[in-house]
Amino acid sequence: MSEHPILVTGATGKSGRRVVARLRDRGAQVRAASRGGEHHFDWTDRGTWDAALTGVRAVYVVQLDGTRLVRPFVELAARRGVRRIVLASGRGIDDPHYAPDRTGARPGILDSEAAVRESGLEWTITRPGWFAQNFSEGFFADAVHAGELRLPAGEGAASFVDAEDIAEVVAAALTGEGHAGRVYELSGPRAVTLTEAVATISAATGREIRYVPLSVAEYIEELVAQGLPREDAEVFADVVEPLREGRDAHLSDGVRQALGRPPRAFGRFAEAAAAAGAWQG
Repeated sequence: MSEHPILVTGATGKSGRRVVARLRDRGAQVRAASRGGEHHFDWTDRGTWDAALTGVRAVYVVQLDGTRLVRPFVELAARRGVRRIVLASGRGIDDPHYAPDRTGARPGILDSEAAVRESGLEWTITRPGWFAQNFSEGFFADAVHAGELRLPAGEGAASFVDAEDIAEVVAAALTGEGHAGRVYELSGPRAVTLTEAVATISAATGREIRYVPLSVAEYIEELVAQGLPREDAEVFADVVEPLREGRDAHLSDGVRQALGRPPRAFGRFAEAAAAAGAWQG
């Protein structure tokens, strides 16, 4: 498949852009596809699908939550000669008690997993937990930058996984052998509380960063006071529930299974992000 480009959807996202970089470091041809990236691709515009798939044999699928678009996309991919699919899924998706699902995203993600399994192609599914990069470029980033992270997470812990590890697993599955039919549950090497996480970032940056635990009601009211619709605030509170309840503290060995090495520690992520200026300015 080396003479064919590899399609990466979501190529400007946290995992996608790192997958693009990993593949190009390996000398692979990459079609970096997204709504505003190198190659225009829009999940909601099926007219963009054919051009994205033309000539490719392997695809990294970063799905659009709340939709059931992966199944028709995979079916088209198979008709266009694609042989290998790597799907970005999520930890706990197979557990209906893992987190509340007010938005109804879970059935669509489960259908996406079923679609790749039933496709007849070589498939791999990645199920990462909380990204360590949520502290530097995601859900928690603005608060950490401001010096105070206020969340209804108690002293729950999560085994935060470095997106660099996710990208390396995906690149291996797209280009190597031995990954077909595998579901890789991805985590870091140790569960970390938010108190520990911000202390680690503080040490890496030389700045004081505090974690302030809130009740769910306090958190929702703060977001509403900042102008967020109450329904959206409640969804954000739901997202934190697995962390608060310790449901994401368990360790998974997907990184070792895929790469033959342990996952990167949270401290290594914090040092790299600080060196890159993630929390400066």
